[in-house]
Amino acid sequence: MHEEITIAPGHGTAGRKPTPESLARQRLSGHSDPGMFGRMFPDLLPLKVPPAALEALGAAMLDASPGDPGGNNPGVPAGFTYLGQFVDHDITLDLTSIGEKNADPDGIENFRTPALDLDAIYGLGPDGSRHLYARNLDNGKAPGPKLLIGKTFNVPDTGITGDLRNDLPRNQEGFALIGDHRNDENLVVAQTHLAFLKFHNKVCDMITTPGRKPDEIFQEARRIVTWHYQWMVLHDFVERVTERGIVAKILHEGRKFYRFKRLPYMPVEFSAAAYRFGHSMVRGRYNHNRLFPAATLEQLFQFTGLSGNIVGDLASTMPPPPPPQFHLPTLPSNWIIDWRRYYDLSPPANPESVNLNLSRKIDPLLVAPLHTLPGGGGNLAVRNLKRGVHLGLPSGQSVAGAIGVTPLTPDEIATGPDGDAAKKHGLLKHTPLWYYILKEAQMKGGGIKLGPVGSTIVAEVFVGLVHGDHESYLWQRGPSWRPELPSRTPGTFLMTDLLRLVGDISPIDGISTL
Repeated sequence: MHEEITIAPGHGTAGRKPTPESLARQRLSGHSDPGMFGRMFPDLLPLKVPPAALEALGAAMLDASPGDPGGNNPGVPAGFTYLGQFVDHDITLDLTSIGEKNADPDGIENFRTPALDLDAIYGLGPDGSRHLYARNLDNGKAPGPKLLIGKTFNVPDTGITGDLRNDLPRNQEGFALIGDHRNDENLVVAQTHLAFLKFHNKVCDMITTPGRKPDEIFQEARRIVTWHYQWMVLHDFVERVTERGIVAKILHEGRKFYRFKRLPYMPVEFSAAAYRFGHSMVRGRYNHNRLFPAATLEQLFQFTGLSGNIVGDLASTMPPPPPPQFHLPTLPSNWIIDWRRYYDLSPPANPESVNLNLSRKIDPLLVAPLHTLPGGGGNLAVRNLKRGVHLGLPSGQSVAGAIGVTPLTPDEIATGPDGDAAKKHGLLKHTPLWYYILKEAQMKGGGIKLGPVGSTIVAEVFVGLVHGDHESYLWQRGPSWRPELPSRTPGTFLMTDLLRLVGDISPIDGISTL
């Protein structure tokens, strides 16, 4: 068990004077630095629900017709599902064991800085994380300003040739040499991480001048990349999934509920509930590239080192696994992503064959593969619900009351097969926060955007994470700063602009930019 500490009075209390009870509920374990977990609403009592009720509700949260176009979210291309996962890995990493969480649910230490600072990309920098960086061409013994990029291998009879550097960098064991191993969990988040590696290297090329020191190039490139990433997260991602105008309102009027005195903490209401809305956006199949127009979710996990079959040089020496398993040295070139199918990079070069994947709607339904996770992982919906109870999260209705919005009615929650399960187990008036936020998005946002509770938590936390970082653009320049890199609309910077700038839209089709 980690050592217990008491957080400073007022931490996460939305400006209210803490009571002895709320201070007791703010006990945390780990360290006294701000990179820890806390509570946005410490005065709200935890919701207690029997495990059997959570299991029944989670089982009912099944998207029975994931191929139905009516279940698609037209405003959110599927790439944002995995950009959201990439961002999650940038701000949170909980290495606490399950047993420790159950015994002391507040005893959670965040091993990732709670800031949009891309430490999952940069690690500790060229000196502290040398294994992430390419050697300095002028001094082969020292790392330079650029990040390592890995090579794919060409599969015979696919028509793909050439030296394609479109995999994460890997060691001889196939382990990804990246700042967060979780970004090698599925192929789309791995290719998203790769896009950011290339983004940094492209900016290095843009600012390199004769005689400029490698360290100066790295520091300036990191600032440029991080500021544009922060702006993009707030205005291309968070604005896309939250209520219209809420990000601008918070930037103008300030945060009311996610408050901290000095530096940010990570609220469990966000990490264990509100930000898990992305699980409902996952599809069961994706139009991945021209060779794999119906890639399954299972396949996207297979072509990785963390969850799948990439084992590096050992591929030729390890005993063959039973079918249908296989061993790979690196990512095969025929599985390189075609970004036109994950983001709206219109006009597409070949509109007849390039179909854009849309995310699934934000609602209480998860596709079938997430109900039976590989490796005995169980039902993700049930795991999320149980985790919320173990962490002592309040009900959705109590959070709605705390932020001053009208809660969902019991009749609204009771809709659909999932609502039937909630009704059967007495969860209509006191509803688990994660499920409530998904149901609110379905009922108030039409499945297109989060409702008021989800939007408030997500938008306030993201604005706070950027503003609380003293190196961020909000702290250094304020909300009036605008992106400066080339983009379709000057003064903005979207994920599509990043992909165009990198110039690697569909490598197996020879398309660099659009």
